[in-house]
Amino acid sequence: MDRKSTERNDGTVQRLRRRLAGALLSTLALALTACGGPAGTAPATATGAAAGEGPSGANRVEPLASPEKPRLPVTVRSSGGRKVTVAKADRIVPLSGSLSEIVFTLGLGGHVVARDITATFDQAENLPVVTRNHDVSAESVLSLRPDLVLAERTTGPDEAMEQIRDAGVPVLVVDPAQGLQDVGPRIRAVADALGVPAAGKRLTQRSEDRIAAVRKAIPAHADHPRVAFLYLRGSASVYLIGGRGSGATSLLEAAGAVDAGAASGLKKDFTAITTEALAQAAPDAILVMSKGLESVGGVDGLVEIPGVAQTPAGMERRIVSIEDGVLLNYGPRTDQVLKSMVRQLYGNAA
Repeated sequence: MDRKSTERNDGTVQRLRRRLAGALLSTLALALTACGGPAGTAPATATGAAAGEGPSGANRVEPLASPEKPRLPVTVRSSGGRKVTVAKADRIVPLSGSLSEIVFTLGLGGHVVARDITATFDQAENLPVVTRNHDVSAESVLSLRPDLVLAERTTGPDEAMEQIRDAGVPVLVVDPAQGLQDVGPRIRAVADALGVPAAGKRLTQRSEDRIAAVRKAIPAHADHPRVAFLYLRGSASVYLIGGRGSGATSLLEAAGAVDAGAASGLKKDFTAITTEALAQAAPDAILVMSKGLESVGGVDGLVEIPGVAQTPAGMERRIVSIEDGVLLNYGPRTDQVLKSMVRQLYGNAA
C-alpha cells in the first residue's frame, strides 16, 4: 500500500472513530451522500437491506402511544459530569440520527426543528440539515433558536459546540453507543432531559422486550456463523474490516454469530482489508451497510475485492446488508436491525 493510500485510510479510520456510535457516524453520512458505483443484485441471503422498516414498510420510527407531556425545568448531567438545566423543549436540535430517533419515538418529534445528516428516517426527512461536511454548523443551529441541543461525545467540531454553549443554549451530551447495553441508558438520558422520565422507562422496556423476543426466536439448531463487518466506500477506494470496538460485535453476538474480525485478533476498530486479514478472519458471512454495498457494485463487485471470493462468505455469496442510517444506532429500532440480521443469516430456519 502506498503512502497516500495509507494516509487516506488512516484519516478515514479517524472519522469512523469520531462519529456514528463513537465509530461510524461521519462515514455513515458519507454513505448517504457520496456513494458511487452501480447497485448490484443481492443474492437470496441479502434481502433485508432496508432493515429498520416499520409495519407499513416505510423507513419510519414508531412513537409511543399516549406520549408524556414534558415537565420542565429539569437539571441533568451530561456525559463528563457537566450540569445542564433545561427550561423549555419546544425547539429541539438532535445532532445525531440515533438521538433524533429517540426524541421522535418518545412522541416529541413535533418539537424537533432540525436534523443531523444521519437522521434518515421518514419523519425527519423534511427538517433542515445543520451539518456541513458531516460537522456541526453552529451558525445553522443557532439560526433556528433552539431551546435544547442534544449531542454525543463524538459530535464536533469542539469549536462549534462551544459556540452554541456560549450563546446560552443548553447542550446535553450523551455517551455514544457501543452495544446493546447502551440502548436503555441513552433513551433514559434523553427522556430525563426532555422532562418525560416515565416515557423513557416505557420506551426502554419496549425496546429491551423486543430485542429479547428476537433473540429468543433464533432457532436452537442455527449455526454460529463467523461474520466480518466490512466498511466499504467504493467511490473513495476505502475498504475496511471491523475489529474490536467497531460497534458491530454486540449485534453479531445477539444474532448468535461470532465477530470474525475481533475473533481473528484485529484490535483496531477498523483495519484496511487485505487478503491475509480476510483469510485470518475466515468469515462465513459478511455484514455491510447497504449504501456501501451499492458503492462497490453490489455483491458482484464485493466478491471482486481481493480476498473476498476466497472466504467461505464469498464462495457462498452470504451477505447481510443493513440500511446505513440505523445499523449501529442502538436505539428504539435496534430490534428491527437484529431481526433483519437474523433473517438474512438463517433464512427460513429463523
